Amino acid sequence: MLTAIGLLGAFLCGCGGGGNTAVSDPPPSTVAAPAISAAAAQNGAQIVSLSDPTPGVTIYYTLDGLAPNSSSQKYGAPLLVDSSLTLKAVALAAGTQSAVASKSFSLDIPAGTLVWSDEFTNSTSTDAEPDPKTWGYDAGNSGFGNHELETYCAWGSAVSPCSTASPNAYVGTDNVLHLVARQLSSGVYTSARLKSQGLFSFQYGRVEARMKLPEGAGMWPAFWLLGNNIETVGWPASGELDVMEHVDGSNPKNEGFDWVQGSIHGTGLNGGVQYHPTGFSAADWHTYGLIWSKGTIEYYVDSPANVYATFTVATQKGTWPFDDGPQFLLLNLAVGGDWPGPPDSTTVFPSEILVDYVRLYTN
Repeated sequence: MLTAIGLLGAFLCGCGGGGNTAVSDPPPSTVAAPAISAAAAQNGAQIVSLSDPTPGVTIYYTLDGLAPNSSSQKYGAPLLVDSSLTLKAVALAAGTQSAVASKSFSLDIPAGTLVWSDEFTNSTSTDAEPDPKTWGYDAGNSGFGNHELETYCAWGSAVSPCSTASPNAYVGTDNVLHLVARQLSSGVYTSARLKSQGLFSFQYGRVEARMKLPEGAGMWPAFWLLGNNIETVGWPASGELDVMEHVDGSNPKNEGFDWVQGSIHGTGLNGGVQYHPTGFSAADWHTYGLIWSKGTIEYYVDSPANVYATFTVATQKGTWPFDDGPQFLLLNLAVGGDWPGPPDSTTVFPSEILVDYVRLYTN
């Protein structure tokens, strides 16, 4: 993640009787312009990265051709470019600003074109790590703001209660991503939360995941997005797009029928719509999708023609953050929490989300 890093301080001995004196490195007299690099995604799209060799810089950029400054979008992760635009970037350190770097993209990619995906392919004979170029992890048992019960475990973690012998997230030999919730003992649960934060992000387009969800009290699977700027503006100002959340529909307190929900969150902004046609079962394979356009968020199940929820900047109260910049992807399986409540004697462990693919199209 190429964002601001702190200037290093050097502490030198004051041997003339003045004690220890803190001496900071001087600010740079010049700041190099950011380097803009691009790598191929799919069908002509590009994944663009920004970097700078000057210590302590923060990089800001624009995508509309206007000159960037410290009020512009802060660079947080490589971002997908799938349309014609001009990216401009500057680096700032200790009040010194670089020259503007600029790169134009002339891309004529038709709507509905697949431009990025993770197909969770595993050509080995053993369970494999999810692609580390795309997926990192949240880890620990802090409750994550919802009083969740699980400890989230990263790939390769042997910190108790996590175990390398029983990973909670892996790509199986079946070419499917598995996110597994386990009960190790009474009240002790492990699971996984994958995120592309700092590794991959995008703004606008149609993103979908084909998934098979666990049913059971206390299970809370989700496929969602957060703004790259969450580290600087916090939540909910960063914006949150919940493509799919599911809690046990068989529980009478959760309506008594099976359903999933699409939601949006921002400052003073909250909206959610349930999807529950007759005969719907989240335990079956379904495709959960988001169509993200300027000023508009739409959610669908199984086909982009099957939109069941639409949110627009004109119809929602609060601050609309979804045109401010790119967002990153998250996939997780929570155990317990404020919404689903805790597991009970009927909950089956291990329980898992299966993900066939995550795909991103132009719209």
